[in-house]
Amino acid sequence: MVDIIIIGAGVSGCAIARELSRKKASVLVVEREEDVCCGTSKANSAIVHAGYDAKHGTLMAKLNVQGSLMMEKLSKELDFHYRRNGSLVVMVSEDDRPNLMKLYENGIANGVEGLRIVEREELVAMEPNISDNAVAALYAPTGAIVCPFGLTYALAENAAANGVKFRFDSEVTGIEKIDGGWKVKTVKGDLEAKVVVNAAGVYADKLHNMVSDDTMTIVPRRGDYFLLDRTTGGHVSKTIFQLPGKKGKGVLVAPTVHGNTIVGPTAIDLFDKDGTATTAEGLDDVRTKCSMAVKNVPLRQTITSFAGLRAHEARHEFFIGELAPGFVDCAAIESPGLSSSPAIGVMVADIVTGILNLEENPDFVGTRKGILDPKELSFEERAALIKENPAYGTIICRCESITEGEIIDAIHRVPGARSIDGVKRRTRAGMGRCQGGFCSPRVIEIIARELGIPMNEVTKAGGNSKIIVGTNKDVI
Repeated sequence: MVDIIIIGAGVSGCAIARELSRKKASVLVVEREEDVCCGTSKANSAIVHAGYDAKHGTLMAKLNVQGSLMMEKLSKELDFHYRRNGSLVVMVSEDDRPNLMKLYENGIANGVEGLRIVEREELVAMEPNISDNAVAALYAPTGAIVCPFGLTYALAENAAANGVKFRFDSEVTGIEKIDGGWKVKTVKGDLEAKVVVNAAGVYADKLHNMVSDDTMTIVPRRGDYFLLDRTTGGHVSKTIFQLPGKKGKGVLVAPTVHGNTIVGPTAIDLFDKDGTATTAEGLDDVRTKCSMAVKNVPLRQTITSFAGLRAHEARHEFFIGELAPGFVDCAAIESPGLSSSPAIGVMVADIVTGILNLEENPDFVGTRKGILDPKELSFEERAALIKENPAYGTIICRCESITEGEIIDAIHRVPGARSIDGVKRRTRAGMGRCQGGFCSPRVIEIIARELGIPMNEVTKAGGNSKIIVGTNKDVI
């Protein structure tokens, strides 16, 4: 029996794991997919909300503001990409000013720093490509952008370095109360823990309902996005929102930390918790709405589209707390979940610490170094690196200039990449204009070589997503 099992290796689960690694405890993270960051955490807007939108007095509002303010320091400790670029909520009709003022007042009540209303003249100076219909906007200087993959992997790696274990491909099928704790039934066998943390994303209601008669229903809310080529970098410098509606913050246009532009999302409620396929209707909706706040959005430079799911619950609130003795909910974590994740990790860890009366881990190491990027080195430093390790002189992904050395590093980290998508999210190999069209075969070769497995066992994203399914001729 371990002390703690965390179900779910998304950004919330990994943030909780990292915070609990500060304590003397055995911690196991159980994940249904083949890697961390395979659900909501991998497919979202990649922004850090300032915290003006969540209703004042809610746990969501409190953790959003706290998490947002923690993110910059965390990015330096754990070495992931983050930039405080500020955000604008744009009003396109004077009739909407009361709603904009309500948003401002809510943000002030939530404790968001630096909020102010900017009128059209200043707005155009800030963002020359703002819509011609824009009248004014709410400016939040603490709004930011982040690499969601980098954040999640950084939390997971730091947790692992401090003793946390991860078990993948282990979907939970049942939870049962036993003496001294809980039995967690998985497709790979039963596990036992004194405390269980439910951080299962869109599946958190399923686990919640196994334990409580006070049932919860999570509706997977799909968001469709366009991702534009790096040539569009600079079209906007801040995250541009439309004034929020009942289903969210509308379609945004924002830069990414890697120089792309992201446009979306939709807000479409589904029954299918794995329904991440984009639709023509959804993408058309994004096309139509994005021009409401930003003009001349260069959608012809789209390099891919994708969709992610938010774990929406009708009460639109985070549910965090001890649901039953030794069973802790971290459920209904939808937007602003990514922004809130550092604070969520602290809150849940504090609850678990209180249950188990955990002591501090004197050997805790709070820093982590990310994958070395040769592009950030001087010519002399890069030459010395290649001389020491020639793998850093072999370009595998030409679009993003990703080297073999970076891919090897990604594979051998803990937890490390075991699939094409695992490599892609950690290194950006395959994230450029050709979307892996040229580099994928070489990535497959490297994964197979480094893991000591046949190439036909390498998958795109675990499970049955095999790339090589047979041969068309014999090789002597």
